[in-house]
This record gives sequence, C-alpha cells and structure tokens, in this order.
Amino acid sequence: MAQEDFEQVDLSTFFDTSTQQAAPQEKYEMLTKKQKSLINELMPQIKQIDISKYNSFQSRLDDLSALAQAMGRFPSLLERHQLVGGERTPSSLIDSLIAHQDNGDPTLQLPSKAMLGKGLLVSKIHTLSSFAKYCQHNEQLKKYYKPFEDETNLSMFSLLVEDVYLNLIRDTSQPIEYRREWALSLLLLWEHWNDSNSADVAPVLQTVWNARRRLAPAFGTMMGTSELLLISMQMDDQWIAFIKQKMGDTGVTQAMEEFLFGISYEQINTLRRILREKGIPAIGRDEVSKFLGEHVKADAGLDYRDFYSLYTVRRDNARSRNRMHLEGPHKTLEDYFIEFVTQKNKEKQNNDTFAKS
Repeated sequence: MAQEDFEQVDLSTFFDTSTQQAAPQEKYEMLTKKQKSLINELMPQIKQIDISKYNSFQSRLDDLSALAQAMGRFPSLLERHQLVGGERTPSSLIDSLIAHQDNGDPTLQLPSKAMLGKGLLVSKIHTLSSFAKYCQHNEQLKKYYKPFEDETNLSMFSLLVEDVYLNLIRDTSQPIEYRREWALSLLLLWEHWNDSNSADVAPVLQTVWNARRRLAPAFGTMMGTSELLLISMQMDDQWIAFIKQKMGDTGVTQAMEEFLFGISYEQINTLRRILREKGIPAIGRDEVSKFLGEHVKADAGLDYRDFYSLYTVRRDNARSRNRMHLEGPHKTLEDYFIEFVTQKNKEKQNNDTFAKS
C-alpha cells in the first residue's frame, strides 16, 4: 500500500496540545522504581561497610540527579511548544524523523533533549555497573550483584533500541504506519529513557548472547545450525516463532551468522574458503584471527560493553553494505528481531480490535 493511502493523523491529539510556556519542571526521575529500590536498600549497607565508598557512590548519584534535573528543564518532546525556531509538536518531530533519509550521522538532526538524555543514560549505566562490580567482590553484598547486573544490561538495551528505532524509521521498505509507530516509540524513549520494547526484547537477546558465548560455533563448516537449535531450546515462544518464520529470509540468516560467529559476513565467507581449500574440518574461536590474518574479537565476553561494541560493528557494516549495495546483511539481528516483535504486536492489536468489533 502506498504511503499516500494512509490518512495522516496529528499525534498531538494524544498529548497535551496547549502551548507550553517556560515553567518550573517537576523533578525528573533518572531511575526506575526497581533501580531506586535496589539503591535505597544497598546504600545503608555500604555505609556500614565502607564509609569512603559510600561517599563516592553518593557523590555519583548526586551528579546524576543534577544532570537529570538539567535534562528536565528542556521542553518535553510529547507536548506542543513555541521554540526559537518555531512551533514544535510530537507530530512534526515524527514527520521530521521519517523525512530525514541522509546516510550520515544523524546527531545534529536530533533534539537536544535526546542527546543530553543519552549522556545521562550512559552515566547511569556506568553507575549501575559500578554497584554490580562492588557487590560482586564483597561477600556480604553478593546477592545484589545479579540484580544490578540485570539493570545495567537493561539500560544498555535502551541505548541499543534507540539505534534500532533510527535504523527502522529510515527503512522505506517498511509500512509507513510501522515507521510512525517506531518514531513515536523513539520520542517516548527520549523523554523517559525507559522503553517497554527494551524490557520485552532485552531478556531474549541477553539469553541469546550468553548462550552464544558458552557455545562453540562450528568454525569449519561455518554452520551455526546446531548452536541455533541449542539456543532456541532455552528461549521463549517469541524467539522460537521468530526462528520458525524468519530463518528462511537470507538477510536474517546472514545476520544470525554474524551474531553467532562474532565476525562479519565477509570474514565468514573468507574463512569458509580458506578452511575448505586447506581441508581443515573445524577450528576454535582462538584460531580465527590466525586464519584470517587480522585481529578479530570473535571471543567476546559477557560484559555489556562487549555486547554493545560488537553490535555497533555489525550495525556499521550493515549500513555500509546497504549504502553501497553490497551482498550481505543490510540489517542487524537486533533490527530484524525488533521489527518482528513490532509486527506481531500490531497483528495482535488488530485481531483484538476486530474481535471487539
């Protein structure tokens, strides 16, 4: 269906449409209820164990709070505002995001509040990670390690999901209703840096990542089928449905291989050829760099920074292939999975609406 077949709906009808004046902002919350509860429970215990460490953590939390309040002073992205450059509404922001199709970095095209919020999110991720590491190495506090690690990873996925939304919004092959929905989700993410899709998708991708790290892909045949089956056995129905319905798609298969093997589509093909020519049936992760003749980080750890770093490598490679019309995946596995989740949620909404009518 063509884009012009859709009726344009002013999304400002869903938000506060009155023109906003400069007014004192309510206190901006940088932490979720769960994060606040964990920190409030942990801090008195740290104070008893190590007052110096307690003061360091409290200083960091105060700095984050100050940054959050500065962010809260910027105009909401979910309201109509008269800015220096003219009127801005949620609908006009969504239109701008969809219309912007340049291949370059979009940083200077994005709202100031979005960029400041990203800095706040990164600072919060590092703070949560510091709590996790401190608890990991303190026998009295070890029970808090996993909860703080989980919150660190969930916050990292909010950073990742922002990237995926921007990728999907730019994809003109997607229905315009999906692109507008992703743009609206992006505004909500920028406003609160706490995304419902992150909460749904993060545990699945985290489990896949952890399983990928523990398993040993068949570097030789370069087939990840056995690993994929093992991973899928540990997953929920949503992931299994994704595998069943999308693994016949060449792009999804290639993106999955990149994720599993930890190297690019081009490196996978090169390694296949080298091992086939040498008659070598299989090699380990630690031998990949030697056979490729270049350093590659195929054996990444479980750290959230490894996950995000390797995601950005796959993302940049996919964008380059898409821009230059090269073979290989033009999206990441994360793109494909969140796209699939969105489609299924939309189908469920439509079915529920039909059932009610």
